[in-house]
Amino acid sequence: MAFATETVYGLGATANDGRAVARVYEAKGRPSFNPLIVHVPSSEVAQTLARFDDAAQRLAAAFWPGPLTLVLPRAPGAGLSDLVTAGLDTVAIRVPSHPVAQALLTEAGVPVAAPSANLSGTVSPTSADHVLDGLDGRIDAVLDAGPCEVGLESTILATGDVPTLLRPGGLPTEAIEDCIGPLARYEGGVVAPGQLASHYAPHSALRLDATHAEPGEVLLGFGQVTGARSLSATGDLREAAANLFGALRALDGTADRIAVAPIPQHGLGQAINDRLRRAAAPRDRA
Repeated sequence: MAFATETVYGLGATANDGRAVARVYEAKGRPSFNPLIVHVPSSEVAQTLARFDDAAQRLAAAFWPGPLTLVLPRAPGAGLSDLVTAGLDTVAIRVPSHPVAQALLTEAGVPVAAPSANLSGTVSPTSADHVLDGLDGRIDAVLDAGPCEVGLESTILATGDVPTLLRPGGLPTEAIEDCIGPLARYEGGVVAPGQLASHYAPHSALRLDATHAEPGEVLLGFGQVTGARSLSATGDLREAAANLFGALRALDGTADRIAVAPIPQHGLGQAINDRLRRAAAPRDRA
């Protein structure tokens, strides 16, 4: 369902349920599986999902609740779907300040993954009408709380050894630098939405559109193509999307190459194939 935050309306799904998250990508027509921002009601809840260094602690104390997203190492046992983090070991997380978002997150009692509630590639929505313009009939509900106050997506920041601004947004950069010092600028790294073509790749090479395993390969099946593991034995694209990153992790290193069954190029299949092509892209394995 879509809900208001102080930045823009988000399209939320339970962050520890891969099939629910797959429905978000499906509704948006999103062409690839990028990391999604996880929304929680408090810093205390956030710290059960991610590991906070000193800079992250200071930023959370200064700017949460508010329009700041922190990209941090995922905590052991966080329980988040791999589809939320796009298979990465980091998680993008924030505590929204909007009272309706706060009430929803508190009542839900689960972390909520929520990209902007619009069709992929269109302008982010700042009212319920904007949401319905693009998603009417594609989602379950819209929690209408009027226009968004900030009207601009959250600022995204990675801490760690070199705090880095990944996306400017609703919290001014100057305010962040007043809190923790100068920030490096994003230059095509690998910890936030919009990753490089060959990222998310397992160590084992991938061969796509395979119907059988060749010597030195392990087969990742789909539908009628069976293998050591299957994305979905019934050919369910939502199930396949939810299982994608976990399956690649599970098979990684079990053979020199992972052969992947053909995935239909429609609906969520477009996003699955996009990620598989990126994972199969040539890269330096040294």
